Amino acid sequence: MRAAEISEYYLGRTPSVIRMAQIEFGRRKDRVDAVNVAIGNVSLPMHPAMRKRMRSLGSEGPFTDGVVKYTPTVGLDETRRAFLKIIGSSGFSTDGLDVQVTDGGSQAMEYVVLGTCGPAGSGRRPLLLIDAAYTNYPAFAGRVGRTTVSVTRRLMDNGTFTLPDIGRIERTIVDHDPGAMVVIPYDNPTGHFYDQKTLLLLARLCVEHNLWMVSDEAYRELFYTGENASSVWGITDSEVPGIEGRRISIETASKVWNACGLRIGALVTDNPEFHRRAVAEATANLCPNAVGQWIFGALAYEDQEALKGWYETQRSYYKPLITSFAEEMRRRLDGIIVSSPEASIYSVIDVRNIAGEWFDAKQFVMYCAREGAVDLDGARHTLLVAPMEGFYNPAPGETNPGKTQMRIAYVEPPDRMKLVPRLFGTLLTNYRAAVQEGRIVGQTRTA
Repeated sequence: MRAAEISEYYLGRTPSVIRMAQIEFGRRKDRVDAVNVAIGNVSLPMHPAMRKRMRSLGSEGPFTDGVVKYTPTVGLDETRRAFLKIIGSSGFSTDGLDVQVTDGGSQAMEYVVLGTCGPAGSGRRPLLLIDAAYTNYPAFAGRVGRTTVSVTRRLMDNGTFTLPDIGRIERTIVDHDPGAMVVIPYDNPTGHFYDQKTLLLLARLCVEHNLWMVSDEAYRELFYTGENASSVWGITDSEVPGIEGRRISIETASKVWNACGLRIGALVTDNPEFHRRAVAEATANLCPNAVGQWIFGALAYEDQEALKGWYETQRSYYKPLITSFAEEMRRRLDGIIVSSPEASIYSVIDVRNIAGEWFDAKQFVMYCAREGAVDLDGARHTLLVAPMEGFYNPAPGETNPGKTQMRIAYVEPPDRMKLVPRLFGTLLTNYRAAVQEGRIVGQTRTA
């Protein structure tokens, strides 16, 4: 009797680079504490209005009788208003915008791929990414039979990422005819901040070459440059004729609102037809999370000035954490490159100047997850980080810059974030010794 066959797609699927360390560590049997900065799982409390609603579940609101019904596919009205209130609080007009609530920003990404690329299996009209790019975009494209194409930024020795020149981006567009360009203004994974001037340049390319402009604004208002917030909603026909009607943003409760586990996001667009079609596609999923929608919907009633105060509180928390981390890493490891985040909650670290051919970031991550251990402050710890290899999509024959790079998320409490530089330095030394001794499978002994 033949065994049931698993699809080629599943057989080729491996865990995301932002989850692989955690999955591998879960198999360990020893008593080691993992400082997990591999995934942006925020450890801060939600906005007070959301917390109040969460505490009242069962005693007031729509669930007091114990009934949790489907919501409309498009989402609850107040949840949709909450997303518009948030966009407006950053100083952008919400006139003519349609909101579709989704199960996290992730589902909105998948709907974007379905609505702007394809047809499936053809390889035509791919999704244009600016690498390093959030790893789930290629994953979702592959899931639904679409493809991606990329232009790559470079991490300089001074810790800044350079945006490819506009001419190179335009040549990529001409060569591959993408259906949409994804921009992450408050960038995950790099921490690069795209100011409004940069967004305008990219918007002009989208109009000239007939692309949708998709702006992933999960971290909007988490920026540390002292400039104004940037957004696709700050670009109008008066500045870029033809941009209106091709604008899309991806929103989420996860990051600015510290509610990763609610799994509430939104797909916002100024194109009514795209909105209708996306909602039609979503009917197969019935509706977003009803409880999460209600909790997040509390923000619909918050004053915009109060929301601005919340943003400042979040920035005041992250900025010193990021600054002190970079300074300590550079102090402890001479020659290490630490990206200088202007936005979001991540840094990229690159060991290319202190490691040789022996180093492989993915192998290092697996070493830390499987056996790495450091005695520190009376306890045994290891460190979970995300290898950057999965955030790049190089063309055939091109080198993947992520081989020596890792992403750090500022999600552990400050006292635990302080452990990261010491853990990283010691684990790197131990890993090098393991390679020299031939104990790391697939590595050379030339360290």
